[in-house]
Amino acid sequence: MNSHLLWLVVFSLCVSIVFAVLQRDAPREQVKLTAQLAGGFLAAALVMGWVLRLFPLGA
Repeated sequence: MNSHLLWLVVFSLCVSIVFAVLQRDAPREQVKLTAQLAGGFLAAALVMGWVLRLFPLGA
């Protein structure tokens, strides 16, 4: 497991599950919130990755 994207997905799912369990009581609501949070984490990370490509460290 050397893929950064795979680790990003695993991390966002784990964090999303914990947040959803802490915030919601009903299992259906927990699953819905987990999906929303994980999607938000992944989208934000991908957008930030594209933005940071504009500013390379070595240049």
